[in-house]
Amino acid sequence: MLDGLEVTIIGAMGAVLASPRSLGLSAAEVGALGSCYLAGAVVGALVFGWMTDRFGRRRIFFLTLGCYLAGVLLSAFAWNGASLGAFRLLTGLGIGGEYAAVNSAVDEMIPARLRGRVSLGLNGTYWLGAVLGAGMSLVLLDPKILPQDLGWRLSFGLGAVLGTGVVLLRRLIPESPRWLVTHGHEEAAEAMMREIEARSGTDVPEDLPKLTLQPRKVFGLGVVLPVLLRYRARTALVLVLMAAQAFLYNALFFTYALMLTRFYHVPEGRAGLYLLPLAAGNFMGPLLLGPLFDDVGRRWMITLTYIVSGLLLAGTGYGFMRGWFDAETQTLAWGAIFFVASAAASAAYLSASELFPLEIRAMAIALFYAFGTALGGVVAPFIFGRLIGSGSPMAIFAGYLLAGGLMLAAGVVAAFLGVAAEGKSLEELSVPLSAEV
Repeated sequence: MLDGLEVTIIGAMGAVLASPRSLGLSAAEVGALGSCYLAGAVVGALVFGWMTDRFGRRRIFFLTLGCYLAGVLLSAFAWNGASLGAFRLLTGLGIGGEYAAVNSAVDEMIPARLRGRVSLGLNGTYWLGAVLGAGMSLVLLDPKILPQDLGWRLSFGLGAVLGTGVVLLRRLIPESPRWLVTHGHEEAAEAMMREIEARSGTDVPEDLPKLTLQPRKVFGLGVVLPVLLRYRARTALVLVLMAAQAFLYNALFFTYALMLTRFYHVPEGRAGLYLLPLAAGNFMGPLLLGPLFDDVGRRWMITLTYIVSGLLLAGTGYGFMRGWFDAETQTLAWGAIFFVASAAASAAYLSASELFPLEIRAMAIALFYAFGTALGGVVAPFIFGRLIGSGSPMAIFAGYLLAGGLMLAAGVVAAFLGVAAEGKSLEELSVPLSAEV
């Protein structure tokens, strides 16, 4: 949710930051702010991903959130483009680290029978943050309500308030017993499991499979890369899923306002209102389709959501080329795509986190997140920006076919390489590296 909030706010305040009454940034400087945030997220995922595996999920929770809070607070006091870019980089560092720490903890703390729906629902909250950011921008960035140089600063301040509330909630989250036992903290892990068992009020079966572990504390890239090669089919699967969904999202989401203003003549000040139905589709998709990933199964639901997303995207591109849409119906078509594609994208993060050994889980998530973010953030908006700038509906249709083809290809790959992970323990899916054979 914090990620969605930050991305939406910085996108909405571009014109305000360019005003002489605030920082007076050039268009290039405003665009560079997004790049700084993106670069920070990629680096943060890699650095904090390694730290999450080394020092624990709970500790890094507070470190990544501290980076975020420092970044947004300092952003509110930026005095020029360079200082704001540096503070957005710091904010991105924290958000990138969050993906590795949070997804690791969710998989290791949620019962296997519910892991799919909880993970998808959690990742879908990005869009609640987007709605919150859009709503805040309509009030705080309105010069009739607040002076221009004050409104954008308060926007960052409210993000800090929300982040502080998350700090208080996170005090209730324990360390993962799985991480504790694989890092030599057996007594703490046993105490945590006794508390969990007491709360559940159920008897623990005596015939569960057992593992003997030899705890190790350090699992660097020298360990991670050989493991990814050992699980090369899964590695290829997650890379394809991440790349396809990142391309689709960054292509459509970062250019939808340009499409509305260029082809449907929507006033620039009203383009942000069309975000609301898009965000609704993105949030409701994982929430409503998430249970099917546990009940029907990962392999078939991932295959289905990727293929359907690709077909909807191709069909929407064709309809646009033929002139079937106006601004409202075009937005509804995008909302339908995002309803399915959001579940597909969240499932990619779920696959990255549950298909690899416990000791390198956060680092694996970080590597795949960094790959998908870097690819989608750099390539897709550039391609679609050029296509929209050409003014040719045929060229834009070709771009939609490209993005849809990538989603279709990813769906086919999932049909062959997908893993039936539903209802299975993490240790059943991949034996811990600490296990004695």
